[in-house]
Amino acid sequence: MLTFNGKLGIEDFYKIIIENKTIKIDDSVIQTVEKSFDFLKEFSENKVIYGVNTGFGPMAQYKIKDSERIQLQYNLIRSHASGTGNPISPMYVKAAMLARLNTLSLGHSGVHKSVINLMTELINRDITPLIYEHGGVGASGDLVQLAHLALVLIGEGEVFYKGERLATKDVFKTENLQPISVELREGLALMNGTSVMTGIGIVNTMYTRRLLNWMISCSAAINEIVEAYDDHLSQELNQSKKHIGQREIAKKMREHLTDSQLTRKREHHLYENNNDNIAVFEDKVQEYYSLRCVPQILGPVLDTLNNVESILIEEVNSANDNPIVDVEKEHVYHGGNFHGDYVSLEMDKLKIVVTKMSMLAERQLNYLLNTRLNDILPPFVNLGKLGLNFGMQGVQFTATSTTAENQTLSNPMYVHSIPNNNDNQDIVSMGTNAALMTKKVIENAFEVMAIELITVVQAIEHLKAQDKVSSKTRKLYNEIRKLVPIFTEDVIMYPYVNTVKDYIINNKS
Repeated sequence: MLTFNGKLGIEDFYKIIIENKTIKIDDSVIQTVEKSFDFLKEFSENKVIYGVNTGFGPMAQYKIKDSERIQLQYNLIRSHASGTGNPISPMYVKAAMLARLNTLSLGHSGVHKSVINLMTELINRDITPLIYEHGGVGASGDLVQLAHLALVLIGEGEVFYKGERLATKDVFKTENLQPISVELREGLALMNGTSVMTGIGIVNTMYTRRLLNWMISCSAAINEIVEAYDDHLSQELNQSKKHIGQREIAKKMREHLTDSQLTRKREHHLYENNNDNIAVFEDKVQEYYSLRCVPQILGPVLDTLNNVESILIEEVNSANDNPIVDVEKEHVYHGGNFHGDYVSLEMDKLKIVVTKMSMLAERQLNYLLNTRLNDILPPFVNLGKLGLNFGMQGVQFTATSTTAENQTLSNPMYVHSIPNNNDNQDIVSMGTNAALMTKKVIENAFEVMAIELITVVQAIEHLKAQDKVSSKTRKLYNEIRKLVPIFTEDVIMYPYVNTVKDYIINNKS
């Protein structure tokens, strides 16, 4: 169990979302929330506070009677629970809930403590609200998606519970849970914010890091298969460029290849003095870019990923609703902290670099499959009878198609603002769309990576290099070989691709 004190890091998300650790709310959080609530209740008695005693959005000009203030919050939640499309996977919803819990715990929202307590119970008991993919424009935050979360907190709507989609009221009855106490602005505070796009984004970064590590391992293994010269990975060459990401990728690849018997030293071959009478070299003097430039290609991926992660964690630990309650200065500030541009831009960056990874994997795959390029493997790494059998020919189409889809999906959402809400929201972030598209791009990249990994294993099989590759490549070989057989006869391929995809998504390289 983790103690929750209102500050989250990426490792906390991993433990709670991936490892299913439970959380315990620190007493200081409840005290902070209560102070914020009590202050706002007193402060708003004789003042006009948006969303407490006014309408919302363009209707903020309408004063709300004291007798109707509670009904206002329920009306907001119910009217905006209007999402459509596919349900967002429970893991991503849980991450969104954790992000929302954190920002509400900062004491800038004026919510009742029952919100904190119930959200904690839902997270700990794996009760996840039904939230749809479509509906958010990311301006007043994730209004529509967060309305579905708020709907569950007031005891309405639907949830996923023990693998089933059920009515919230039935699950609350089973688990002996009570809806939140709606007092001041619980509806608006729950809905105004960037927590859905941020929660999805954080899960995206975790899977991108896993994908990147598989990509590094696979790239190192291919360098072994073709017996590449290793100086393009050398510390000397990569330290001559200042980028941290490039240096780190090269270092990881060197570590992977430490005990390889296949990679070659340039000084043992091309730097010797017995090359004077050679007019044409049989071996490549330098490898193709998809092998030789891996640090320069994956370096920007790593640097971008680290930066995206940092921005998202800043967002999680920020107050991102409106208005903002400041107990210390005894004031309420109106503004636009709910606007999702930070997250939207970072998601666009992330999906671009993930698309580049899928492009690199597809080019490496093509190199292995094209015997005219590699000169050491049969066409399509066909271990059967050429002409009669097809090897990896069929799955290359899938890898190419999926990569092409990623290239289209990597176009930015950040610049696709469409005014709405009677032009009150005249420029929007589309951050949730960006986060969901990035999720799709990452899933696609895992498909391409799965096909490449199967092909690498087939190549090692053909070359009978199991005892010559590095220990880390041998481990990779053994893991994939447990999932797929040696393809000497043509078989139905999709079950194996999906099995390997599931494995690499759910396991570290």
